[in-house]
Amino acid sequence: MKRWFGNLVALLLSAVLMAALFEVVCRTVLNTGTQYHLEMWKYAVGLKRISANPDIGHEHVPGGRARLMDADVVINSRGLRDREVDAAKPAGTTRILMLGDSIVFGWGVRQDETLPVYLERDLKAAGQEQVQVINTGVGNYNTAMEVAYFLEHGVSYTPDIVVLNYFINDAEPTPVYSDVPWLARHLYSYAVLGGAWDGFKRRISGEEQDWRSYYAGLYAAGAPGWDKSQASIARLAAYCREHGIRLIMSNIPELRELKDYPFKDVQAKLEALASANGIEYVDLLPAVQAEDPKSLWVTVPDPHPNKLAQELLAERLAGYLADHPSAP
Repeated sequence: MKRWFGNLVALLLSAVLMAALFEVVCRTVLNTGTQYHLEMWKYAVGLKRISANPDIGHEHVPGGRARLMDADVVINSRGLRDREVDAAKPAGTTRILMLGDSIVFGWGVRQDETLPVYLERDLKAAGQEQVQVINTGVGNYNTAMEVAYFLEHGVSYTPDIVVLNYFINDAEPTPVYSDVPWLARHLYSYAVLGGAWDGFKRRISGEEQDWRSYYAGLYAAGAPGWDKSQASIARLAAYCREHGIRLIMSNIPELRELKDYPFKDVQAKLEALASANGIEYVDLLPAVQAEDPKSLWVTVPDPHPNKLAQELLAERLAGYLADHPSAP
């Protein structure tokens, strides 16, 4: 009996030692600063919290700071990756509110390399000196969450123009959030193993290889996320009409295939949706279509727009606004 108990204790101690060693490896060797799953985990546990509004889902922690994908991220007192912005709009200023997800947030780029920063720079260079572009992008938001955020918080900035920056995965359903267990919040090994397991499931299911079919499936008739996106966009359009706010939908392309773009049918649906709701529509695909896709990615495994892509997208959107100083 004593021998059996001793063996059990030795086995448990060995398991604890191996787990501790693996945690050390995850925090040092694997923690390169550009491992996508690990960096996304740091973002989730370090800079996000559950929102009191389930339609918003999650939000940034005001005043949060982190280094993610080798870029410093600073969240202001209002929960935005932006400078400090007063709700009161300065006299004579044209205020543009950018709604979006991790692309608008600027995943993998510095704060001064984001789409909203470049847009403001380009508009000022074109002569619109009294313009202010506000970045409300939050990673993992979909369109329904962005609209919910705007109607609860974004309206307080009294924008003159709202740009709904749409990406193809914005038709995904809104997740249901719950408190994250202590181990999941503090162990790097939890994030590494979770990322490995997620990748394994994607390979087995075929989703990783067949990302085109996955995205296309989000827009099937009756898909709940797409239905909710359409309803949310209609609601946003109605609010903006009622309050005299100019609303623009920019369609941000998926950057893995550009020359023979595989989602033209989705583009057509978005343009028709914008037209049906009286929303100006700007397709940003031409801004990057001539480029080598991999030259636009944050890293080769991570096709988020890098500095070059953010700058090109902003240039096209700024060009549209310069050519259309008021709604057509």
